Amino acid sequence: MSSTSAHDATPPSEAARAILVGVDFGRHRSAQGFDESLDELALLAESAGDTPVAKIIARRQAPDAALFVGSGKADEIKLLVQAHQAHTVLFDQAISPAQQRNLERVLGVPVADRTALILEIFAARAQSHEGKLQVELARLQYLATRLVRRWSHLERQSGGIGMRGGPGEAQIELDRRMIDDRIKKTKDRLKQVQKQRSTQRRSRSRNGVFKVSLVGYTNAGKSTLFNALTKARAYAANQLFATLDTTTRSLYLEQAAASVSLSDTVGFIRDLPHKLVEAFRATLQEAADADLLLHVVDAASPVLEEQMVEVERVLEEIGAAGVPQILVYNKQDLLPDDQRPRDVVDAVLRANGSTEPTPRVFVSALDGSGLAELRQLIATAMQAQPLIPDERDPRFDVDPSDLDSSSSDPSQA
Repeated sequence: MSSTSAHDATPPSEAARAILVGVDFGRHRSAQGFDESLDELALLAESAGDTPVAKIIARRQAPDAALFVGSGKADEIKLLVQAHQAHTVLFDQAISPAQQRNLERVLGVPVADRTALILEIFAARAQSHEGKLQVELARLQYLATRLVRRWSHLERQSGGIGMRGGPGEAQIELDRRMIDDRIKKTKDRLKQVQKQRSTQRRSRSRNGVFKVSLVGYTNAGKSTLFNALTKARAYAANQLFATLDTTTRSLYLEQAAASVSLSDTVGFIRDLPHKLVEAFRATLQEAADADLLLHVVDAASPVLEEQMVEVERVLEEIGAAGVPQILVYNKQDLLPDDQRPRDVVDAVLRANGSTEPTPRVFVSALDGSGLAELRQLIATAMQAQPLIPDERDPRFDVDPSDLDSSSSDPSQA
């Protein structure tokens, strides 16, 4: 966001009214798809505390260098801002610092892009020490590209980092050297926390524990499934990025007469900012180090295929593409009767181009259907990959840590 907060212009009890803008450049491949309805941007805005009041679509061959949407479309957006008395304009694509400044001059209200929205949500949702450090690092790196004369401060909110400030905030004058210094210090602090999380993972490897991680598009129901399987009380809600901090629990499988460690990880999303992927690499490492991934899919989503492709892309980026998977089609309770599967378990080809069929199971984390079959698939995968820890491996030269504990605050481990 700019230094002039959208929330600053409204009473604390009133959500900022937002105009949503999407630009179609004619690229409709799944990795660069265009959301004609702007539904996901609307969900992001609502998750950030805004109220979408209007949507507008622009179609261009390429972004306008000065205003991204061009001067004519910018004038249309300005009329919408005035008609709805909007407080902010949100773009579904990333815009450059210069484009942001120019748009704000024309529109007369703060402008934010998709990256800024996601950063804001992450800042509000991060609970653990590690999560807050990761968000701070990503936000500082984002702000470093937007240091201009008119935006020379960073708003810090007590107890966390908000993109738009809030009660108890204090403005700290920054220059590029100061931001670079904070980035360095944040990276150093994060390295210490990452060492602690790494110790937890290695101790599980030393103990021969079979590691299972939940991955999937945000709001696919991972945390609800995690709670249903482990009887845990991890936070779960029907919203984007309800969970940011990895939580690990022991899951006993009667079918195998053994326990596995099950980790719930942050959800993925289309155009997840690269800096956030980098900042959350320690958290996402749970997936890369897993013996098995439960790829949770929202079976009721009309764009589930595109979401699966995006998850596979992020898994490739973090080095987890080769980890065996079980596709877990969740929320089958939301499917119409004529769309429900005849078989609870089958096998399909993954979205990453693999020629080997991947097991698929249809479940409802809400009503418990399909969970017994899922447990059986996990047990079968576990028995097919027996763990034999190599005590000579230096990775295991650590003290064991408690397996059945939440990793939500590794700084306290």
